[in-house]
Amino acid sequence: MSALKDRVMALVELYRDDVAPIVALGDPVLRRVAEPYDGQLDDALLHEFIAVMRRTMEMAPGVGLAAPQIGIGLQIAVLGDPATVPPEIAESRQRYPLEFFTAINPTYTATGETTASFYEGCLSMPGYTALVARSLAVAGTYTDPAGARQTVEFTGWPARIFQHETDHLHGTIYVDKMDPRSLSTTENYMRR
Repeated sequence: MSALKDRVMALVELYRDDVAPIVALGDPVLRRVAEPYDGQLDDALLHEFIAVMRRTMEMAPGVGLAAPQIGIGLQIAVLGDPATVPPEIAESRQRYPLEFFTAINPTYTATGETTASFYEGCLSMPGYTALVARSLAVAGTYTDPAGARQTVEFTGWPARIFQHETDHLHGTIYVDKMDPRSLSTTENYMRR
């Protein structure tokens, strides 16, 4: 059995009915390129791992979580956004509900040259937010848990979420792409 599979099994066993602790910025797992998923976990373990990830993301609360954020360097991310924001924010950010899904070995390419800058945060760096310019539309390609390859056109806020989580799997954090002068505590951002 591989060391990676052993780590996933231990994590699932510890947090089967709970949420896993989220790794904070500074932990080396967040800066490494995660190992591509190629069947290292049997189907049952993969689904249990995804369930832990989903629970952890939703309880944080967040709209995406990459496996390295719970200490597992594997290219798996979970995403979902109920978009429970006021209509004026939904409209300005193009933030509409994103149905929950799991992206395995995701990649993205910009479709068009339009970018938008909005404040982003990260569960691995709680309490802070900063402006990040991202492509407004991307073609996201990933494998779903059943093994089917998917290509989806994401626009607006869902495109931002997909880029953010895919970046995590390649060792990139939003602070690497932020406008440095915009970094703020979440508290100050919300106050203004």
